[in-house]
Amino acid sequence: MPPSTSRDILAQLIAFDTTSRNSNLPLMDFVREYLASHGVDSQLVMDSTGQKANLWATIGPADRPGIILSGHTDTVPVDNQNWASDPFVLDAREGRLYGRGSCDMKGFLACALAAVPDLVRRKLHRPVHLAFSYDEEVGCLGVIGLLEMLQAEQLKPALCVVGEPTSMQVVIGHKAKRSMMVTVRGRSCHSSLAPLGVNAVNYAALLVVKMQEIAQRMATEGLRDADYDITHSTAHTGTMHGGTALNIVPERCTVNCEFRVLPSEDADAFVQELCDYARTQLEPMMHSIDPDTGIDIEVYAQFPGLDTPPESDMVTRMKGFVGSNSHSKVAYGTEGGRFHEMLGVPTVICGPGSITQAHKPDEFIEQSQLDQCDLFLRKLTDWAETPV
Repeated sequence: MPPSTSRDILAQLIAFDTTSRNSNLPLMDFVREYLASHGVDSQLVMDSTGQKANLWATIGPADRPGIILSGHTDTVPVDNQNWASDPFVLDAREGRLYGRGSCDMKGFLACALAAVPDLVRRKLHRPVHLAFSYDEEVGCLGVIGLLEMLQAEQLKPALCVVGEPTSMQVVIGHKAKRSMMVTVRGRSCHSSLAPLGVNAVNYAALLVVKMQEIAQRMATEGLRDADYDITHSTAHTGTMHGGTALNIVPERCTVNCEFRVLPSEDADAFVQELCDYARTQLEPMMHSIDPDTGIDIEVYAQFPGLDTPPESDMVTRMKGFVGSNSHSKVAYGTEGGRFHEMLGVPTVICGPGSITQAHKPDEFIEQSQLDQCDLFLRKLTDWAETPV
């Protein structure tokens, strides 16, 4: 017998190590077999390597606008984390269910799959689609292939629910992100001859200072949105690596940095400002010593922001399903921005668990959160069954 409750299904999903570096196909095989056991067909949208896939399944009349239940299957690593129990075995303790991905975000996937038998039994007037993706944790990349497939469809869904952990509260927006890798190419020499070299660490440091200047301007002069916990756009430098020894002028330095930008501001304009600073202010000084030096700025990951109008009928309906009149916005990114940008679908973020537990050792989700999500999906199913 296939697992039936969200908790049972969650235990099965956690057992698959779907860290982003790994294939998610064993988990997808389990999901497809589970859906097939309930008479639901599904299709995979593979990546270029054939080792990862998105899944798409439809329950109900495919010729009508429906509801997408969206979630990613990949998780962050457990490397160098000290867990009290096996991260790939569900461990229940005092109302909490521990395991990698329990909160982010296999809990929602489990609830969506647990709803399938009820969805199949009902006479749905609006279809419910399952959209399970890969490589969300490395830049919301995997879902792009699925969305490109759906762009070719003439019928646009009425709503997308991205089940990231929001403690079952309705979230209507998140910031855009641009992740950058900066490589400074200097000229090495003995430190006693430092003026004859181009110190890559020094120029990288100037670029980091520029990032901080932009961050301060964002905080003092930038746009505001009171629905966010951090109400303005932000700039952040995460890592900086360069140099080999004190008596050697460093030839190379790398900096990893990011912008997280309100949807009402232009994320690419901030990237361009950083690039212009490197080209017009820093590189001329470097080239005066050695024209082969320079600064490369690569945007290696990005996703759009999300800003669903709070007065949207779908937002109001989702608030009714969770039993709350409030909404919020979050600084972290989701695939919601991609669904809205590429499909034009009204999108909300709502799922079980707290984001404060995501990516941590001893990650957990409370059983009560799964219960709330199960109830939410039953109410959504009731609406899908209501004649249009």
